[in-house]
Amino acid sequence: MTTVSPAPSELDLTPYQDPTEIQRVLHQARTIAVVGLSKNDLRASHFVGYYLQRHGYRMIPVNPRETEILGQKSYASLADIPEPVDVVNVFRAPAALPGIVDETIAIGAKALWCQFGVINVEAARTATDAGVSVIMDRCIKVEHARFIGRMHWLGFNTQRITAVRGGIQ
Repeated sequence: MTTVSPAPSELDLTPYQDPTEIQRVLHQARTIAVVGLSKNDLRASHFVGYYLQRHGYRMIPVNPRETEILGQKSYASLADIPEPVDVVNVFRAPAALPGIVDETIAIGAKALWCQFGVINVEAARTATDAGVSVIMDRCIKVEHARFIGRMHWLGFNTQRITAVRGGIQ
């Protein structure tokens, strides 16, 4: 018998989207490994990695197909990273999440952040059972902007309609 997973819209993801936990993870993190970071600057993962660097995080690319992304050495897997990682940010298909969770637990990362659409509740339960905080179906860049006050960084949420960077006087 084959079991069919519920559609993401049918899942209750609220335990993995708690605003207080999101803020705690963002404030305590210093080093973030981005699994699935692309060298293509038109990909969302590339922009998120760039954003994290611009906002003071140590960003470590994890992509076995690349040797360097955004000026940083790219590692083939989380296990290859030679320094402690606070957060593992995932830009991979949901089916890849169980293996990523196992690596996240093995390296001792404190949090697992699954980007929009990266939803695997069973893998999330495995991570939380091991003491890893899980944020799921949220963008780390958007949440950082929302909670740390950077929503204005590309003109968003400035409450002004103008192309003039300084605003209308």
